[in-house]
Amino acid sequence: MEQEGVQSVLIITSIFFLLMVSTIVILFTIYQRRKNTLLQEQEESKKRFEREIAETQIEIREETLRNISWELHDNIGQLLTLAKIQLQNATPENIQEVSETISKGLKEVRSLSKLINPEALKNIELKDAVQLEIDRFNRLNFIDSTLEVTGKEKHIDQKSTIIIFRILQEFFSNTIKHSKATHLKVTLCFIENELKITAKDNGVGFSSKTNISNGIGIGNIKKRAELIGASAILTSEENKGTILKITYKL
Repeated sequence: MEQEGVQSVLIITSIFFLLMVSTIVILFTIYQRRKNTLLQEQEESKKRFEREIAETQIEIREETLRNISWELHDNIGQLLTLAKIQLQNATPENIQEVSETISKGLKEVRSLSKLINPEALKNIELKDAVQLEIDRFNRLNFIDSTLEVTGKEKHIDQKSTIIIFRILQEFFSNTIKHSKATHLKVTLCFIENELKITAKDNGVGFSSKTNISNGIGIGNIKKRAELIGASAILTSEENKGTILKITYKL
């Protein structure tokens, strides 16, 4: 009888031990699957991010090539034509004007070379990249533009700089091509742990989020901002302009 009791205890203990082992194995298997799934999702997210960075760099290069085309045709080409006309009618009295025109053309070529350099954006701060755009708009009389920087400037990593710059580039392009705005103001506000960016034009605007004009989709802007942990809000009012606000955690 006593022996049967011992056997029963051993059986129960064995069953309990097997159940514990089985439970541990199952939990470990679930853990490993979840871990592998999480690692796979992280890897896919990383690949999506890298693809988006690559696509953004291509878009920036394409926009840069368009800018170069405009500058060559609308600015440098006109300066060279003017210099040619001045040279054809040059006299000792107006030779200084010819020299000034040629000097201005050389200055424009140097400015253009900054855009042509494919490594330029890799080694430039966001403020300087935006300033180059603002200077170009003013130089070519596209739109009266200003850049204001407040707070203590902080370094932004290269990939985030590329994403933010491209978002702003989209806004600038839409402002110049479609908004009929006469003024564009960009503000970079550095506070303790955040960078708050505001881009504002005084164009025709739009009355609803579904009526965003010609390609500056809020969905695309938000998606890109989320890639770097930022938020982007585009607001507008008919005949009162459009405002883009980006908040990026430093």
